[in-house]
Amino acid sequence: MAKIREMPAHLADLIAAGEVVERPSSVVKELVENSIDAGADTVTVEIQSGGMSLIRVSDNGCGMSPQDAEIAFLRHATSKLYDERGLEAIGTLGFRGEALAAISSVSRIELLTKERDAETGTRIVLEAGTVVEKEPAGAPDGTTMMIRDLFFNTPARRKYMKTDKAEGSNVSTVVTRLALSRPDVSIRFIKDGKEELHTPGDGRIDSVVYSTLGREFAKSLLKAERGDERLRVSGYISSPAGSRGNRAWQFFFINGRFVKSKLLQAALEQGYKNSLFTGRFPVCVLDITMPLTAVDVNVHPTKTEVRFENEREVFDAVYWAVRSALEHEDKPAEMKISPATISKVENGYREAPKPASASAPAQYFSQSYTAPAQEKTFKSADYYRAAAQNTYKTSYSAPQTSFRTSLPVLGDAARPAEMHDSAFDSLQETIAMPEAKPIFAPDAPIREPKREYRWRYIGETMNTYLIVEKGESLYLIDKHAAHERVLFDKLKESAAKPDSQMLITPLICSVGAENAEIIVENADLLAEFGFEVEEFGEDSVALRQVPADVDIDEPERFMEEIADKLRKGGRREIETLRDDLRHTVACKAAIKAGKPSEPESVYDLIDRVMRGEVRYCPHGRPVAMELSKYQLDKNFKRV
Repeated sequence: MAKIREMPAHLADLIAAGEVVERPSSVVKELVENSIDAGADTVTVEIQSGGMSLIRVSDNGCGMSPQDAEIAFLRHATSKLYDERGLEAIGTLGFRGEALAAISSVSRIELLTKERDAETGTRIVLEAGTVVEKEPAGAPDGTTMMIRDLFFNTPARRKYMKTDKAEGSNVSTVVTRLALSRPDVSIRFIKDGKEELHTPGDGRIDSVVYSTLGREFAKSLLKAERGDERLRVSGYISSPAGSRGNRAWQFFFINGRFVKSKLLQAALEQGYKNSLFTGRFPVCVLDITMPLTAVDVNVHPTKTEVRFENEREVFDAVYWAVRSALEHEDKPAEMKISPATISKVENGYREAPKPASASAPAQYFSQSYTAPAQEKTFKSADYYRAAAQNTYKTSYSAPQTSFRTSLPVLGDAARPAEMHDSAFDSLQETIAMPEAKPIFAPDAPIREPKREYRWRYIGETMNTYLIVEKGESLYLIDKHAAHERVLFDKLKESAAKPDSQMLITPLICSVGAENAEIIVENADLLAEFGFEVEEFGEDSVALRQVPADVDIDEPERFMEEIADKLRKGGRREIETLRDDLRHTVACKAAIKAGKPSEPESVYDLIDRVMRGEVRYCPHGRPVAMELSKYQLDKNFKRV
């Protein structure tokens, strides 16, 4: 058996470096955290070749004395902990006393530092952890640390580094996290001579979000705030429409420290329950402020993992902050016009100008279009009823408002060169009296709305999207997605069993032995949603009763979908499984895209959307998009 002996100090430092210094981004994190702990309000980070050849971090913090500058590179040297009580309430970012020793053991370092009241500064040069130069030097207040040739003496580590571009991207991510964690510190990031990031340091988190994540991203966020003096959650979350395909855009901070926490992720995503599409993840920048004694940050050498004294309290605070922010979102998602449709648009769209006075929709419409002599004014339900019987050659509108719908006939100047005369004559006839698909069945009863609305229903296009005017904006509403959300919320809020319809002839669904077994096992759960199923042979089930509103055109495919949800829900909470079933039932019962809709149901649905009750379908897709008058004018070169 080999003899036991004490490990050489240099070897111990290399092992510690393997824990603390994984790549250039690890070095940047430790150095910037030290700068912030030193009281700096301005920090500059510069890297070359992804940080492998050079990392320079400069700050205007308190600086170090000549004695402290040399001691700082000794293992377990620290200015942040003095006794075991300090471990119970850690408020600094760097505290383990291993970072500088580990970094110096695998690189060449030049340190330039000066205390604010000192006449001169100190310059120290180290190589592989050994001091090779130390001398007085002129220096600005603060500290500048230059790390060169990272892992020069550990080629086994160096060969596992990724490309310069990949390592530089990791450094950029770390700097972004640090900037978001401290809005009061101005952080500048330079990569290969080019400035990549510069935050203002004005103490406002929205300013940092704008600077780091971009204008469009910042505009899509919702303010989230919840809690009290003991535990407070503040920051921003994305709307469901602004979700991403992974969790890379989730930033959690505990008392200003970036952390990775499955608990916080679960609380965030639980808050979006029934609002996100499968495979999509919310975005957030959330800072949780809590007593230092209520969280343990000394869990991992990189200090990104934490333990909470009261996990339930933290979970609830984040969850309700998210729910509150989503519930206060009261505006349909703004329509984004493709830049390809408007030439030479470089700065995006301006906000639509607000009207000087609130004019009636009829006045606004008549100002926007000049009606020809053969105009018609639609006023009464009797006219609509007659029109419905006349092969639907008239476009329909909201019954409560009188307005003009005829369009001017194109003149010869507008005639395309390649169009034949006969085709152009046909086009003139079409424009003079445009044909439109019916928005409701011919036999459907047509009634005037029972109350006034603050919006005007124009019609339906493609039997899928409802067109609505409100103020100086047009809204396109996906009727299926909106109705699906209404039904889902109704199912979720109602404790009673939904109305069901007994089938005269049971539907025999051949779904396979495995699916049949799981469906029969969950017959009681399905009965809560209005289904009655029973076993019918080894690989089939008999469907005897379904919810009243559900139109099952492909019963076997529908039951296979139910079985798949039951199978996936086997390891989850029963309420989550119920939500999955509600999704399926609501989707099947909702108004179908591609089919005409009855006016009464359309008006009720539109009103829910326009009042902000319905914003996203259960999968997180937006149900409405806005197109402002300014955007239309811009598209038609009117402004």
